[in-house]
Amino acid sequence: MAMWEWILEMFREHPELAIFLTLAGGYWVGAKKFGSFSLGAVTGTLLVGILIGQIGIDISPQIKSIFFIMFLFAIGFGVGPEFVRGIASNGLPQALFAVVVCALSLACVYIAAIVAGYGPGLAAGLLAGSQTISASIGLATDAIARSGMSAEEVTQQTDLIPVAYAISYIFGTVGTGWILVFLGPKLLRIDLAAECARYKREMSSGEPESGMASAWHQHEIRAYRIHEGGKVAGKTVRDAEALAGNERLFIERLRSDGTLVEFDDTTVLKPDDVVAVSGRREALVHLSHAADEVEDRELIDIPVETVDVLVTKKSVNGAKLIDLAGESFARGVYLNSIRRGSHAVNIPILPQTQLHRGDIIRISGTQVHTDRVVAALGYADRPVTVTNMVLVGLGILLGGLIGSVVIPAEGIPITLGTSGGALIAGILLGWYRTVNPKIGNVPQPTLWFMNSVGLNVFIAVVGITAGPTFIAGLQQAGFALFFWGVFATAGPMILAPLVGKYLFRFDPAINLGCCGGARTSTAATAMLAERAKSDIPMLGYTVPYAVGNTLLTLWGMVIVLLIN
Repeated sequence: MAMWEWILEMFREHPELAIFLTLAGGYWVGAKKFGSFSLGAVTGTLLVGILIGQIGIDISPQIKSIFFIMFLFAIGFGVGPEFVRGIASNGLPQALFAVVVCALSLACVYIAAIVAGYGPGLAAGLLAGSQTISASIGLATDAIARSGMSAEEVTQQTDLIPVAYAISYIFGTVGTGWILVFLGPKLLRIDLAAECARYKREMSSGEPESGMASAWHQHEIRAYRIHEGGKVAGKTVRDAEALAGNERLFIERLRSDGTLVEFDDTTVLKPDDVVAVSGRREALVHLSHAADEVEDRELIDIPVETVDVLVTKKSVNGAKLIDLAGESFARGVYLNSIRRGSHAVNIPILPQTQLHRGDIIRISGTQVHTDRVVAALGYADRPVTVTNMVLVGLGILLGGLIGSVVIPAEGIPITLGTSGGALIAGILLGWYRTVNPKIGNVPQPTLWFMNSVGLNVFIAVVGITAGPTFIAGLQQAGFALFFWGVFATAGPMILAPLVGKYLFRFDPAINLGCCGGARTSTAATAMLAERAKSDIPMLGYTVPYAVGNTLLTLWGMVIVLLIN
């Protein structure tokens, strides 16, 4: 008993230890699988925080403010390229679609709150849980604090947010996936797998007979001796390579008179020269029937590197892969993957797939070839472990200063708040880095830390602080809140596919992916891809996600203003 009292007192005296215990327990609980469902780190942290909070622990509110503003900056930095592209270019229809879906989500939550008579605390929690947008809790908390309520009312309303969030979150997660995956195709009257297969065939238009691999994949090198009177004897390197026709074979190195020599496209090949040729394995095997393959380890010992390239050049924005493969700079490289958006979604490599500024492509080849691709497309995004904290610190500072400006409108103080300003600053800097990568970088592991740990420290403090009043709040809210959560989740998700079909005329193959993006539900979109046995739905995910993530977060502030 004395030991138990000592433990409780220790956590009260050192609340930082209670936060770390909450994080450890929350991530553990959130990772547990219940069939195919898991609570996720945020809900796990909230529930563990509420449990630990029962012992009564006082925590400085500054802690959650610091981590939350860091989290919002990271969110903005990650979605910035897609957000701006959606606003400024060919992603505009998908961006507008996300705006409509987010407006429907806000309307459903507002209707539920008005009919049920909820105050700003329950309404904000209902929004965060039913739309699975935990980030909105922070802006809602700030808005309640600035609403002009008494200190007691502010505490009461703030403590109700996690109550409504916890009750409505489960269906918000499970329901979104179920509606999109099982109900969505029925609403659209489509066979999702068949539509994705059809879309893939259309996107494969222009594919070489030997497959897309022959356009981009060259990953084997062999050495051949040139015959006296052979086809390439007396021809330049460029003309010799052209003899391969549609098959992309490239001369990587040249040994002449027994010595490795430098060469270019105009170098003339002589009998008895030995050349190192790269290309598809099948093509090289076929070539060996017409030329003498020789053993020359020094000649074919060519270092190959794999490089991530951040696409920044305006000249290739929107260009199709099949067209880029025909460019001279694509000579001798292997395209491994295309990643897009803050979640680094893998984009299918198809002939008609378009590259966008902000995409990260992974290529392999000799350094000469990869350097040429880097110069043509953008910037070599080589792995770094150091974060440019000057960029992060000044970005949050400037965003916070702008967000702190208050504009009174008919007596209501309208402001983004410092956290909302940090979100906007993150969006702008994240986009600007795709134009000028030299401003510095926030490596992916750091972004994960700021995103995941930043949000969950905030949630841990919310849960611990609300713990003592959570049970009373649950009794006050009643289980009707769960059903209003079902309404707020299901309403927009049932309407969204129909809006995409009849108003925006989206292709059926990507329509549901757009819906998942607008709801910021990566899990639901992944379920769609699994159901369709294709990554095609991901093509509609990134732009709506960037816009939806931003708007739904800001809705935390808006719903408080509307209800209050």
